[in-house]
Amino acid sequence: MLDQISRDDGTALLCGAGLGVEEASQWLEEAQTRVFGNSELSTEARDCGRLCQTARAWLEGLPLKSERDQKQEQAGSLLVRETAGLCWRFTRTWRKELFEESERIAGSFPRLEALAESASELCPGIYPCEQELQVEQKKLLRDKDGLELHQGILFAQWFSDPEHGQRMIRNMRQPTPRALELQEEVLKTGKANLEYARVEIENGTGTVFFSNPMYLNAEDDTTLEPSETAVDLVLLHPEVKVGVLRGDPVSHPKYSGRRLFSSGINLTRLYQGTQSYLFYLTRELGLVNKLFRGHCGAEWLGEEIEHGHEIPWIAVVEGFAIGGGCQLLLVMDYVLAESGAYLNLPARKEGIIPGCANLRLPRMTGKRLASQAILFDRQFPVDAPESQSLVNEICSRNDVERQLRQCLQSVTGSGLVSAAGNRKSLRAGEEPLEVFRTYMAQYAYEQAFCHLSPQLVQNLEFHWKSRESKNQKMPI
Repeated sequence: MLDQISRDDGTALLCGAGLGVEEASQWLEEAQTRVFGNSELSTEARDCGRLCQTARAWLEGLPLKSERDQKQEQAGSLLVRETAGLCWRFTRTWRKELFEESERIAGSFPRLEALAESASELCPGIYPCEQELQVEQKKLLRDKDGLELHQGILFAQWFSDPEHGQRMIRNMRQPTPRALELQEEVLKTGKANLEYARVEIENGTGTVFFSNPMYLNAEDDTTLEPSETAVDLVLLHPEVKVGVLRGDPVSHPKYSGRRLFSSGINLTRLYQGTQSYLFYLTRELGLVNKLFRGHCGAEWLGEEIEHGHEIPWIAVVEGFAIGGGCQLLLVMDYVLAESGAYLNLPARKEGIIPGCANLRLPRMTGKRLASQAILFDRQFPVDAPESQSLVNEICSRNDVERQLRQCLQSVTGSGLVSAAGNRKSLRAGEEPLEVFRTYMAQYAYEQAFCHLSPQLVQNLEFHWKSRESKNQKMPI
């Protein structure tokens, strides 16, 4: 999967960064020739972990990544690439046993973060533990040496296995523990304030408000759990027949007091290095997939026909739906937008993959328009003809409330007897679970490298610094 450099060239690069010829040559030979599957998991995990830890110690001995000279930069890149290749071969050999043991340690229906931590306990040095990741988060993105790449390799291998991939999808469709704790309170009051998200239940409608006002309702590690929990609370309420996604008013000076849908991933946190890789996977399997597929029962095996509880969702787009906000529209059943709003997917310009938009956007707009949006940053003004496949209804800003009420009355008044069945049947033809699982395997791998790529850093440097010079926070 990852090409290896010749032994002599690699040794020369490592020596150029201050390592001795003998230790550099010996490490490189062992890292490149190590074969797995001839012993026990614990033994091979120990040997592989030792090689990875040696490489990380050497990386820590170098200056910060952004301060390295050419020789140090080449040596650092070599160490990251060789340990990633080593991790790939180890994980590919032991993925079945790794998953089963990690799941056993993590307990019933473990979420992705619990599986990742269990794997780090089983294989210290190979997969990063939470403590190591917290230390890594103190570095700017440009100074990170790829610790999270090994998480991407791990989950890519797990998603590549049909059984394990479907188990992860199933487990992430369970309500969050916090949602179960708050369920009774919401049943009594019809409300929940989760700091970065709000829930209001009224007349059979459950509304989830995104609430990150200083960052134009951007998404990041701090908002993800509240947003997913809010969706859970709507799905758990027995009287709710339809869900609504909407943004709260923001406090950013440019849009102060206006409702905005979402500005996508918080690039300030991304640039500062505090945004985690697991955010991307957790978001797709938790928040987004619950909107798309709802909750599933604990006994559902994953490879069976879909069953579980779900409701139709309506999105209200005010201002814009950028990046992740636009991705959410692709799993909505109805989109109401104010005139003048726009949608776009600037992930290519940022240097990352826009979630599952690559899977879902082409079937809505056609491949040509989807490619323009994803690869060439094409915007979709909601009033333009090409946006008709993404937006159901457009109205003036002053009419949004009235149009939303009419839409809800129309939907709830029809009884919704077959809404869930029709949603499942539509998905069976357009995005079977196996298609989703296969996509997630590729996405987990590619996004790990994109998340830590020099191109992403360069793009963020350009955009973040240009906005910083204007004394603006960078929300999108």
